[in-house]
Order: sequence, then C-alpha cells, then structure tokens
Amino acid sequence: SINRSININSSISSSATILASTATSSSETFKSDGAKTQVGNDSFLNENLMARAQNGPGKVNKEKLKIGIVGAGLAGMVAAMDLADAGHDVEMFELRPYVGGKVSSWKDKEGNHIEMGLHVFFGCYYNLFGIMKRTGSFDENLRLKEHIHTFVNEGGKLGALDFQFPIGAPVSGLQAFFKTEQLEPIDKFHNALRLGTSPIVRALFDFDGGMDMVRDLDDITFTEWFTQLGGSRGSIERMWDPIAYALGFIDCDHISARCMLTIFMLFAIRTEASVLRMLDGSPQTGLHDPIIKYLEDRNVKINLSTPCKELIHTLDENGMPSRVTAIKLGVGQSEQIKQFDAVVCALDVPGIKKVLPETFRQYPIFDRIYNLDTVPIATVQVRFDGWVTEMNDPLGMMDTSGDLSDGKAPGIDNLLYSADAEFSCFADLAITSPGEYYKEGEGSLIQAVFDERAFSRSQDQLVEDCVKQINSLFPSSKKCKPIWSSVTKLGQALYREKTGQDKYRPTQATPIENFFLAGSYTYQDYLDSMEGATRSGLMVADEIIARADGPNGLKQMSANAQDTTNTPQPSMA
Repeated sequence: SINRSININSSISSSATILASTATSSSETFKSDGAKTQVGNDSFLNENLMARAQNGPGKVNKEKLKIGIVGAGLAGMVAAMDLADAGHDVEMFELRPYVGGKVSSWKDKEGNHIEMGLHVFFGCYYNLFGIMKRTGSFDENLRLKEHIHTFVNEGGKLGALDFQFPIGAPVSGLQAFFKTEQLEPIDKFHNALRLGTSPIVRALFDFDGGMDMVRDLDDITFTEWFTQLGGSRGSIERMWDPIAYALGFIDCDHISARCMLTIFMLFAIRTEASVLRMLDGSPQTGLHDPIIKYLEDRNVKINLSTPCKELIHTLDENGMPSRVTAIKLGVGQSEQIKQFDAVVCALDVPGIKKVLPETFRQYPIFDRIYNLDTVPIATVQVRFDGWVTEMNDPLGMMDTSGDLSDGKAPGIDNLLYSADAEFSCFADLAITSPGEYYKEGEGSLIQAVFDERAFSRSQDQLVEDCVKQINSLFPSSKKCKPIWSSVTKLGQALYREKTGQDKYRPTQATPIENFFLAGSYTYQDYLDSMEGATRSGLMVADEIIARADGPNGLKQMSANAQDTTNTPQPSMA
C-alpha cells in the first residue's frame, strides 16, 4: 500500500505521494521544499524550476558543513554548486581522470575528442538549462536545431515528426503524427486510434488525471499498452522502437510504458519540450568546464583519479549503520582517510552497488538498489573524407575544401533516428556540434550509439558494421571513405527502464543521518538522463541545506558524534 504520510506542499499534486513506495520510514522522505517541487505532477509544468536552478538555493546556512561528494558526474557537480553557494566546504572525489560521469568526454593522444555517448538536450530540460545559464554556457554553447525529429530509412528514404506549425502543442504534435511519412496509412490510423485513447489526451484537459494514469503503467511494457486498444506492430517497428532505443537503449517489448509516455506527455503539453539542442563541441568544453570554473571559484576541490575504497561508518546498539564518519580514498600507499560532516554518493547504478557496505543493505532503501538493472552501450565515432548525410549534391558531398565550420558543411544538421540500423540514434557531429568536431579538410564525424544487440562485438567489427549500416541508410555515402574511428564501450550504462523498476529507486535522503544519494537513478520524476541527474543533484543539495542548522541539524549531529568518540570509556576491571 502507498504510505500517505509524506508532507507535500498544497501546491504539489497529491499524486507525488507515489514516491512513498520507495520509502519505509519518515527518514527516507523529503524534508526540503526544494526537493518536493521536483516530484509530483506540477514538477512537469513548473516554469520556476529553471529559475531555481539558475539562481541557486537562495539560502546560506548558519552552520558550515564539511561535505564529501563521491562522484563528479553531472549530479555530483550540480549538488556541489548549490552546497558551495549555501556556504559549505565541499570536496569531490572521482574515480576517472575526468569529470562528467555518463556525460564524459576526453581527448585521445592525437587530440580527438571522445565521448561516452551521444548527448541531446530536449527543450524540457528546464533544470539543466538553468544550471547552464548559471554558469554562462547556455547561450554560448548550445546550438538550436530545427523542430523536426528525423528518421532515416534504408535506401535514404526520410521520415519525420515535423513539429513546425503556427499553432503550438498539442496541435503541433497531433499534426506531426498525422503527416509523418514514417508510417504507412494503415499504421497511422492505428497509431491515431491508440494515442486517442491514451493518458496524453486526458492530460490535455486534466493533466493530473493523465499523469496519474501514466504512473500506473510502470508494470507493463509500451508494446503491451500500445497494442491493447488498437496500436499496430508496424507503428512500433517503424517509429516507436527507434524512439525507445534512443531513450533507454531497449525496445518497446521491454521498456516501461511509464518511461515512454512520460516524455510524450511533455511533448503534448509543452511546445518547447520536443525542441532539440546539441552542444557546440564536446561535453567537457561546452558543459563541464563552465561548471568546474564555477566550483573552483567557490573553493570546491575536485580530486580526479581518486577512488572511494570504503565508507567508514558506525553501528548502533542493534547493529544498524547509524553514521558515516569518514571516506577511505586512494589506492595502495596513497590511501588516505578523510572525515566529513555529511557524505553524498553521486554515482551510477554499478558505482553505488560497489561502494555501499554490506551492512547498509539491512535498510530496504539500499537493498532495493540491487534490483536495478543496467544496459550496455557502445559509442562508435567514424570520420569520413566526405559528407555522408548529403544526398542531393554528389559534388558537394565530396568537397571538404574551404571553411565549412560553424555548421556550414553540407548534410543533415540534427539528431537522426533509424528503424533500419542497430544504433538507436546518431548524428554528424562535424555539422551538429562543429566546435571541436569539425576539422578543416576532413568530412563527417558520425557518432552512433549501439545497444546490447551489438555490444559484444569487437571494436573493429563495430566500426565495420557502423560504416556498412551508414552506407545502407545513405547509399551515396559509399563514395566516402572512413579515415579515423573510435569505439567506447560502457558495459553498465543507464539503468534499464524495464517494467517495475520505479519502486526500487531510492530517495536522496537516507535512514543514515548524514549519508545521502544522488544520480539520475535516484527518485525524481524524470528519466535516467542529463535532466534526471541535474534534478537529483539539486534535490540532494536542498535536503542537506534543510538539515544543516539547529540543535538537531547535521552540524550538531557531527559535534555530538565527535564528543561521543572522545568520551573516555569505563574500564572493565
């Protein structure tokens, strides 16, 4: 049964109490008003979320905490921004030699920028856009794309969801589905029939009712939901599967209906939600470097190549973990122990499973994490000597002379989907994100993300398959020769958005008084994504800030724990 004891502000829909299914005690629920605004139906329509992320926490605590954050991905860095602005002493520890987590990028020995995946910014990334405005990177580092979602089919045939229309949502979305060339007429009919009976339609006049319906669909697949009342297999195979692979790297037969309908609910309600942006260059330069500068300007120390070896903690009289006292860091002779008033683990699913001590699993909130599964991906980058997505100008396709920077090169300047390839989504980064990806005298830089269907193949085989499938989608591209390639495998990437997973996602505050969680897998009302990571970082910061001061605050708890440690114990003579 759903615990209805969570105290949610009256402005937040009562349906936010769905999160109580992830909690077993009041210590696992939200205390801060800021975190509460990130859950519930209103969080999808709250235009103030961007301003909150842009302006910061709006509070400086009276007490200054010493806070350790394990993990320097997007969630950890966002949390550090708010905690530093609230007056705390923050230090971060990252296993890798670079920040960013699943949004990482780095340079190889030849100076090529390598990415962990293909990163696209949807228009409903309100929190992330607020962070980027706060660091001064939004206007300068993001490139707006045409309001079209393009499908590339075998033989070069294009289909699209073209949202460009004088009237915004929901009309722009309805006409996009009605006019799309991606579906045959019979599949369009069945598609319209199913969408017409979906929570999306109800949400147009009763958003809370529509969202409540969506939340109840976490235990069935999108295919099961779609085919129940008229949806066709053709629609799934030609349009919905490519979208599902792009969102969660699994197909409609396995992805949760809640996951798919959450994003399309936003598309239906908000015109800007389906607008796409991409970075003008790499994530490190366009997204992370401005955040790093923001943190360093506030004396946040980021320790790279510094693994967390152990969370040192105390047990209560019942043998239950009660407090994290320190973090054991480093490797071999470089190991060190650092004490903190509060500790945040801002990790991905495999990371948190490795770091959590076995004793923590006595608490259901931690034990449930081990039910979360992950999906593997392989990101393939291939540089060509021509412009592979240019299908109308054979001469232009092979012309790499002159200055073709800043998106002036021929080809398609947008994210691309395909139902006829093993990569869920792809793009020509030399056109879409030219900042560091365009190279004078060279051509396309195709970046394609392969899912588990192809993950086990060798790197050479993946590159060969990528080129072959690109040639199948763009037949004229056979004239272009690959001149460089890179493959990055991530064996455990996003958590698997299969059915029944939502109930296992932990809240940011935990039963251990000074131990907190962040990461896109933690409970927030969005998907495992950059926006989800940003939301979790803001939420965990709000939870710490709300608990910092007062006689029962984190600082006083730390002092009390220190006094107990220093109190001489009676002898057993």
